[in-house]
Amino acid sequence: MPDRPARKQPQQHRATVLHTERLTPHMVRVVLGGEGLSAFAAGEFTDHYVKLVFPRPEVTYPQPFDLAQARAELPRHEWPLTRTYTVRSWDPQLRELAIDFVVHGDEGIAGPWAEAARPGDELVFAGPGGAYRPSPEADWHLLAGDESALPAIAASLEEMPEGARASVLVEVAGPEEEQKLTVPEGAELVWLHRGAARVGSLLTRAVRELDWPQGDLQAFVHGEAGFVKELRRYLRVERQVPREWLSVSGYWRLGSDEDGWQAAKREWNAQVEAEQESGGTVSAPAGR
Repeated sequence: MPDRPARKQPQQHRATVLHTERLTPHMVRVVLGGEGLSAFAAGEFTDHYVKLVFPRPEVTYPQPFDLAQARAELPRHEWPLTRTYTVRSWDPQLRELAIDFVVHGDEGIAGPWAEAARPGDELVFAGPGGAYRPSPEADWHLLAGDESALPAIAASLEEMPEGARASVLVEVAGPEEEQKLTVPEGAELVWLHRGAARVGSLLTRAVRELDWPQGDLQAFVHGEAGFVKELRRYLRVERQVPREWLSVSGYWRLGSDEDGWQAAKREWNAQVEAEQESGGTVSAPAGR
C-alpha cells in the first residue's frame, strides 16, 4: 500500500513569468522560470502543490520580501494572501514550472493575476507539498474531479504505471472546457459537462454508476468540498476502500474563498472522518 510521506516545511521561491497560454475559455497556463527556481524540486508526486503569495497592495512589506518574516512582524490582517495551486509540470533541465489557473474575469485573486500576467512579472511562492502518485500496487485507479483537480489528474495520467487500469471522470462547465490530455492505454477518460447543474452532481452520479472491478482500488478524488464529502463517504463506507488507498480532499468550497475554507477545513475533515466511522451524519462548518 502507498506510504504517507512526512510533512515538510515549505521553502520560499521567487519566479519570473516566461509566458502564458490560454488552454480553454476559463483556464490559463502560466509558465514560470528564472534563477529563483534554482532550489525548487518536484516530481515525486503528481499532486505537487505550491502556495502562491500575493502581497496586499496597501501594506509595505520588509524587503527583500520574506513570507515568514512578514508573518512574524506584521499583524495578521496585514499578512500577504496565499492561494494554493497544483504544479501542472516541472522541467528541472529547463527550470520551468507550469501552473494552470481557472479564471472567471475579476473574480478572486490568483485568476485575475494569471489573466494579466506578462513575461517578466514576478511571483513568490512556497512549496512544494504533495502526497499522491498512482501506485503500481493498485489493481485499478479512479481519478475524479472538477476543473480545480484537472491539473493533478492530467499529471497523474502522464505517470500512470504501465498497463494500469484507470477510470477517469472530469466534470467541467461545458465541452469548450475540455483539454487534450495524455490518456494511456488501459485508462478511460470521460468528460462530464455540468451546464447549470450543481458542481459535482454529475461527477458523484458517474462514480456511483461505475462498473466496480475486483481488486484493490487507489482513488484520487478532489475538487469542491460538497461532492468530495459525499464521494469520500461512498468510497470509505459503502465501498470499504481502505483510508491509505485514498487521496480525497476538498480543494475549494462553494460560498467561501480560500481563506475561509482553509480556516474551516481541518474541523470539516475531522467531522467527515467521525461521520464515516460512526455511520452517522454531520454538517460542514459554515463558510465565510
